[in-house]
Amino acid sequence: MHQAACDSSTPPAEVNTPVSGEKTTTEEAAESVKRKSDETTCEAETSGQSKRRRGAGGKKVRPGERYIPPPQKRNPGVSFSKEHFDETSYYFEGGLRKVYPYYFDFKTYCKGRWIGKSLREVFKSEFRAESIEYYQRATKEGRIRLNETPVDDLSVVLRNNDHMKNTVHRHEPPVVGRPLEVLVDDGEVLVVNKPASIPVHPCGRFRHNTVIFILGKERGISELHTVHRLDRLTSGVLLFARTLETSKKLDQLVRDRQLEKEYVCRVEGEFPEEELICEEPILVVSFKIGLCRVDPKGKDCRTVFQRLTFNGKTSVVRCLPVTGRTHQIRVHLQYLGFPILNDPIYGSLAWGPHRGRGGLVGKSNEELFQALVEEHRSQESLHLLDIPDDGIEQEAEKNKTSEKGQSLDGPSEPNTSAESHQTDTQVPASSSETVDKVSQGCTDPDGNDASSPKTQPNKSNGNQTEATTLKSPPETRDHLCSECKLVRPDPTEKELIMYLHALRYKGPDFEYSTSLPDWAKEDWVEADW
Repeated sequence: MHQAACDSSTPPAEVNTPVSGEKTTTEEAAESVKRKSDETTCEAETSGQSKRRRGAGGKKVRPGERYIPPPQKRNPGVSFSKEHFDETSYYFEGGLRKVYPYYFDFKTYCKGRWIGKSLREVFKSEFRAESIEYYQRATKEGRIRLNETPVDDLSVVLRNNDHMKNTVHRHEPPVVGRPLEVLVDDGEVLVVNKPASIPVHPCGRFRHNTVIFILGKERGISELHTVHRLDRLTSGVLLFARTLETSKKLDQLVRDRQLEKEYVCRVEGEFPEEELICEEPILVVSFKIGLCRVDPKGKDCRTVFQRLTFNGKTSVVRCLPVTGRTHQIRVHLQYLGFPILNDPIYGSLAWGPHRGRGGLVGKSNEELFQALVEEHRSQESLHLLDIPDDGIEQEAEKNKTSEKGQSLDGPSEPNTSAESHQTDTQVPASSSETVDKVSQGCTDPDGNDASSPKTQPNKSNGNQTEATTLKSPPETRDHLCSECKLVRPDPTEKELIMYLHALRYKGPDFEYSTSLPDWAKEDWVEADW
């Protein structure tokens, strides 16, 4: 096949071109040299490819050794396509958008710290969402593969460039069932009104219940570039670029601070009537859950706040972030003593009796992280932190190491390249992003029971009112999946909606906005939970 490919690259005889006469001897000699050169090139390529087949790096594979292919080059321009969108379907039930459980391959290349360790050791130390017994059963069924070859025994020792693949039965948490409203789609930008609870792009436990996949499944839209991001629990204006050129222009506007952003939120208590400006620096404590705090070692920030209404218990506040730090509005409002209603992180009692007001916490980063985890664990709401169970101890260990490093060497800026919540949505999750998820596909603490009555998914427009009740398809259940054996209650509105909304985005020659959400209106009445 390779020879054929080489031959096909040689231009064919010009059948439709008139020939004026016989070619000269010089021309024939030149053609002969060219043909020999082409043949030599093809032979060299074929020979090189033959050598590469012997083993990794072109070396011979010794008797008893495993063949490890060289790592494949990833194409950074690959986008999610119909093949990905068709992995499963969703349905609507009780005002929620739910995804039928599905099989999914988590993939990663062998990390440096794994080299020389057995698969058993790696699964036991780094992927604790499932027991070793589970991985043994999965191995027997061919669900764990190295370099596309099913693993017979977890005692196999990992080597550099090993490519791991783990097939899991994946459950996704439900999200609100409201449709995605497209505000603008002019060929250059796509602007949507994102409902709360839906992540922008695949991350953590979410894949099909994300803005990117919903747009792809319902509207056939793909190859989008993110201009900014909204937290999963935040609603409002979400801007995508349709082309790389537009993406670069908008990115430059963001860097030059020519993109004005306006948010609206509802906070606890009576916010002052006069305008407040908060310029406290913000430090990222944990990129795993996006945990931040006011800290002198943090980055400079500036947010302008203006009260709109007060109903005797809560206030609606206009927020104008001048800078764009992670959780900036939420952290600054917590510091001022007015946390956003339903904020699972910055409204938590884990921050102490003052809940972080004025920066009074009295806990180290590690203690704060652990207190936050324990509070949500006791309330069975750990899923609100968007971190898998097996990631908690790993993150705590990172905080320990980070604090020791800071005490010895001073503060250092964390590397956000691998763990930042923001990624280009045109690029599927890379191995660096999937490594912490190789085994978490069946451990979603907010999944739905695959055996409960389901509704027929309506793929045309996301309208759940016309759905008919059906029993869950048998293929959505898996005998190894622990999540399939559980019955979990549906999340409440309090768990799915944080009262923070991106109201308006304005540039030099454009402006995109939505109407006020219902909870920001003067006649809104808070529901009893």
